[in-house]
Amino acid sequence: MKVILQADVPNLGSTGEVHEVADGFGRNYLLPRGVAVLADERNVRQLEHIRRMAAARHAKELAAAKELAEKIGRTPVSIKRQAGEGDKLFGSVNNADIAEALAAAGVDVDRRAIDLAEPIRNIGVFQVPVSVMRGVDAQVKVYVIRG
Repeated sequence: MKVILQADVPNLGSTGEVHEVADGFGRNYLLPRGVAVLADERNVRQLEHIRRMAAARHAKELAAAKELAEKIGRTPVSIKRQAGEGDKLFGSVNNADIAEALAAAGVDVDRRAIDLAEPIRNIGVFQVPVSVMRGVDAQVKVYVIRG
């Protein structure tokens, strides 16, 4: 019996895969639980259509993410902070501060996407990585200046 999996099944496969299974396993376990549907012509066509739609949606999201990454890369931000001797900041600059500065520059980025290993505690110029999407990363140039 050929089935199309509608959910991940341990030791068998993941969603959207077509598998040949024993008749009893398919008829008594997979089909009644809604974990799979028969791989007839109609269902296979529907699966292919869903895959094409998902691929098109992914391509559109990837293009938008690359455009955003390019925009982030060419938008430097300046953050003013009070500093003491040796250019040490009173406080620090964290990912929320960088996200706020990017938003003020017209680039909307979630603060959790900014991969700042530890807060910035000195005056200077820093390259901060930003994860726009899985596989699409950008670097934002952050100028921390005396304010």
